[in-house]
Amino acid sequence: MAHFGVVAPAFYSHFNALEALGGELVARGHRVTFIHRPDAGQYVRDARIGFHAVGADTHPPGSLAESLRRAANPGGPLGLRRVILDMAASTDMLCRELPRAIDQLGIDAIVADQMEAAGGLVAEGLGLPFVSVACALPVNREPSIPLPVMPFAYEDSERARKIVDGSTRVYDWMMGPHARSIAANAARLGLAPRTGLHECLSPLAQVSQTVEDFDFPRRALPAHFHHVGPLRPPGIQHLPEQSRMPAIAAGRPFVFASLGTLQGQRFGLFRRIAHACRELDVQLLIAHCGGLEAPQERALEQAGATWVCAFAPQQAVLARADAVVSHAGSNTVMDAIAARTPILALPIAFDQPGTASRVVHTGIGLKASPQFASSGHMAKLLKRLLEESTFADNLERLSGSIAASGGTRRAADIIEAALQLRGVPREEVASLD
Repeated sequence: MAHFGVVAPAFYSHFNALEALGGELVARGHRVTFIHRPDAGQYVRDARIGFHAVGADTHPPGSLAESLRRAANPGGPLGLRRVILDMAASTDMLCRELPRAIDQLGIDAIVADQMEAAGGLVAEGLGLPFVSVACALPVNREPSIPLPVMPFAYEDSERARKIVDGSTRVYDWMMGPHARSIAANAARLGLAPRTGLHECLSPLAQVSQTVEDFDFPRRALPAHFHHVGPLRPPGIQHLPEQSRMPAIAAGRPFVFASLGTLQGQRFGLFRRIAHACRELDVQLLIAHCGGLEAPQERALEQAGATWVCAFAPQQAVLARADAVVSHAGSNTVMDAIAARTPILALPIAFDQPGTASRVVHTGIGLKASPQFASSGHMAKLLKRLLEESTFADNLERLSGSIAASGGTRRAADIIEAALQLRGVPREEVASLD
């Protein structure tokens, strides 16, 4: 059996998905250890999975919260640059610390999140096998596919290709500090030159939480890329004790609103959502993930929310909801598709603009600006989601794709086969599709 080291960005959503995968690997007899800055240990809740802290000199305990605040609210260009510098500093730290940790722990293989270059770089530099996992939209590039951070709709035309090319050049310029970190660490590890996340992916196996039918039409994914759908634990979820399922009344539509773990402090946006739901006379549950204070919770109830809480059992709530208002985070969107729940996407940061564009492209929801959409405009969009049957029809098709995708178990099958841990020849991994 193998000892897997897991390397991912220090975000709860990424750790949560990879913890589910790690739990499946542990159930098969493997060992799994997450490796990151000390504060990231709080995200590992499965007692069967290890955590090894590194980089305390540059990323000491207590420093993660400030990095997360910057990531959630970068503000203007200077703030965005600070977030990019944080990414570069994290990659530098991990590339410096991982080799020693891997040796100390006796790591045999790496599970590397696509959004943290250090996992792939160090594994390749040490000659360790590794698998890349896309917890968010895949970073794999194609000429006609907008980058995940871009809000563009898909269009198969020369004009669209020029827009994609131009926006990619702007993105690469803005990501200069991170690109220089990747280039410097690749050189230090004796690797071929590279500057982007898409150049740090596994040549053995790449798995994605998406399904093929949700993405824009892809033509150049490698043969070892696999859409496996949401990575979720098979049994009870590790939910905070205060998470609860409300007593939803029959006869009135029920809407769930969540902006994820990083954006839950956006009181003004939640208030507009509450006003929109009051206008429609629908039941509304807001889960702010600990981002609001008690007076703000009460104010949202006065504005039109039926219930306001820090945490809710998302999959169970989505199974009952008639619509969800979301920041278009990948986990929420995949869960909504699985539950056949139409989505009003309010993309804020990271790959959320690209995810929201795919929500519209596949006809499973609508999108609006979180900054400028009024409560009246949100009410109009929600009314369409609640009344128009086309969204349900499209969700039925996509939910079927997720049900057939294999999820966590298939991801573990692919990893074991790619690393030849079950006697399956590596060239036969494609047969798992």
